[in-house]
Amino acid sequence: MRAARLQEFSAQERITDHAPAVRRRPPLRRAGLSRQALILVLLIAVAFGTAVYMGVRHPYQSPAGQRAAEPARMTVVPLAPRETVPGAADAALLYERSPAAHFRTAAQGVPLPGARRTAHFSEDQVMSALTTAKNYILRSALDPGVLSGGEVRSVRVLLDPDQLHQFDESFERPAADGRHAPTGWLIRFDPARAELADPGIRVDGSLRVVEGDASTLEVTADHTMVYALRPAGDARAETSLFTVRRELHFRFDRDDLRLHQTHLVASYVQAGPLSCADDAADHLRPLLAGQQAGAGVPAGTDPYTSDNATALCGSLAENAQPKA
Repeated sequence: MRAARLQEFSAQERITDHAPAVRRRPPLRRAGLSRQALILVLLIAVAFGTAVYMGVRHPYQSPAGQRAAEPARMTVVPLAPRETVPGAADAALLYERSPAAHFRTAAQGVPLPGARRTAHFSEDQVMSALTTAKNYILRSALDPGVLSGGEVRSVRVLLDPDQLHQFDESFERPAADGRHAPTGWLIRFDPARAELADPGIRVDGSLRVVEGDASTLEVTADHTMVYALRPAGDARAETSLFTVRRELHFRFDRDDLRLHQTHLVASYVQAGPLSCADDAADHLRPLLAGQQAGAGVPAGTDPYTSDNATALCGSLAENAQPKA
């Protein structure tokens, strides 16, 4: 009865108003939401669910973002001199008589190559990778605070967060295991043994960038740094030269490029004059003017254990030293 669309007038109503026998009833108001409101709510729910799904399963997420972080590989090879380390009162004289005579000074020795776009990266992104790699070199090998064995944070902030644990472990528990050598991350001298005699460090080398794949850029840095050193706390002592040949391999994904940070893939360092008997993993302990390498040998290697890396040592060529 209540659902009927027509309603009959009463007899009194028909007599009074001379109205037709029936009239149309207004439609009943149904409890709850209307059909249009239900459709709107359903559309909002679908849109929200799609947004959440796309956020979790981003269609443009790069494989590098899902790739497990690889630990940096590092090799530090001390170079022992065959003769007495030459020295002089004037660092400039030593530089002039060494193979570093034509090297540029400090940051001028780390010029940036021209940046060109690649198949999957813009020119700005390529330049960002090169600039970050250069900053890493400047901070890790030319900063007096880092070289003196103190500051490390300026280098740490340039690393991808996935590598921070390995970096911190290297300085908390240094080891010559190819993974945790502080001198693989940066150059630092034993502050009790040597200090810079001249802030004008000589540098020569190159930077090269290639596209690793559609999601990564790779930069190779190959530089030779020459430091003028003297005994710590003795300003009157003779100066000698210390040479480091350093090859670094960096990897950049799109997040690294945006945040101006990098993933250090590998570090290969040759440094001398050093004694093979000294541990070069934590600090570099240079042989200074008038000193000799002696008959020391590298620390022993136990082939029966898997966590003991082979100690390496090389001989520093005579022509790599300045002419006294």
